[in-house]
Amino acid sequence: MTQFQKGAAALGALQAGGSEGGNLNTIDFAKFSVGSSYKVRVLGTEDLMQYFGYGVYKKVNTFVAKNPSTRNEKGFVVSDHTPWDLAEKYHRDLQFAAKDAGNEKEEKAQSQEAGKYRGKERFAMGFVDLAAGKEIVVDLTRNQALDVYATITKYEKKLGKLAFELTKTNATGQAKDTKVALTPLIDFDEDLNEKERENFAKFDGKEFNAALFDGLLFEADEKTQIENLVAAGFDISLIGLSLGAGSESNEAPAEDSFDF
Repeated sequence: MTQFQKGAAALGALQAGGSEGGNLNTIDFAKFSVGSSYKVRVLGTEDLMQYFGYGVYKKVNTFVAKNPSTRNEKGFVVSDHTPWDLAEKYHRDLQFAAKDAGNEKEEKAQSQEAGKYRGKERFAMGFVDLAAGKEIVVDLTRNQALDVYATITKYEKKLGKLAFELTKTNATGQAKDTKVALTPLIDFDEDLNEKERENFAKFDGKEFNAALFDGLLFEADEKTQIENLVAAGFDISLIGLSLGAGSESNEAPAEDSFDF
């Protein structure tokens, strides 16, 4: 698999299944925390990019590997493991050993630790923000992207006539319960103000600018990844690494981490 899958390739990855799975350079993801809401226009069915991001919530900000591991079509690492893949594998091996020993408590604990370091499949999706009159990119988990894409598919033939509301909610405070919804706005006069209607019309006949996906994610070299493992609380000596390993460092980001 290549580092980033865009358009039809990303769509195929979203539909095919697989695993559940930096900082921003010249372009930022649109702010999309719980409670956020955007009125948007959808320009097409392939305005998305798939990637595998690493990070630990509130400890290490989201990044992608500068030299990514090789994954199979289901998204599982098969070779060229990154330091974070090695950390996951370390705990995954302990998980399997605990399972073979019948130790369910240890098996669960090691599974949770392995999950911290797993490269998680995510999707960047493009929309037009009708309030601002510009194209935006939002960052979604696989399941969130599937929910959004189901709505896009349902109204595919009416995308040129419908606006939508894109929302993120969470009823419990648990990351797994974060929901993203794309809801059609049927009545332009009632649901959109004059400026939003003007911005909708401004994009008639236009395609989403796919260049907005380029340079979107922070690509961490090996040295930065090792430093991030230490920051996450992993003992890198367990996988034969030290802080002196790796290539020249890129300065790590200090803005975002996975926002589920």
